[in-house]
Amino acid sequence: MGVFPTQEKKEEVEEVVEEEYYQMENETIFFLSEAPEYQISAVAEWGENSRGDMVVGVDTYFRHIMTGQRCESVRDCFSGWSEQDTKTAEQWETLCERIEEYGNLEQTICDEKRVELYEKK
Repeated sequence: MGVFPTQEKKEEVEEVVEEEYYQMENETIFFLSEAPEYQISAVAEWGENSRGDMVVGVDTYFRHIMTGQRCESVRDCFSGWSEQDTKTAEQWETLCERIEEYGNLEQTICDEKRVELYEKK
């Protein structure tokens, strides 16, 4: 009579080790070149490990011009606020348009402190 060795099933437990990271933040001020008093703030938040590698994705948003609350789009920055002066309203509209047309917005908000927006020629 033969004896067959029994095979033990080994359950491999995969251990997930979360890498420690640092919460990073940068605030960027966008303003018009011809009227620098018109400004909108944007914020980027992300996580980096000790080697400087991004380990938590970027979250970008704008700040409401009156309350400072988080706004998902540049146009939301004016919610609940209206300007009586037509010229002033036009300047804010121009600033919004230039921000919306700006290329590589997320990277810019991560890297820059101030961005002067010029009129396209």
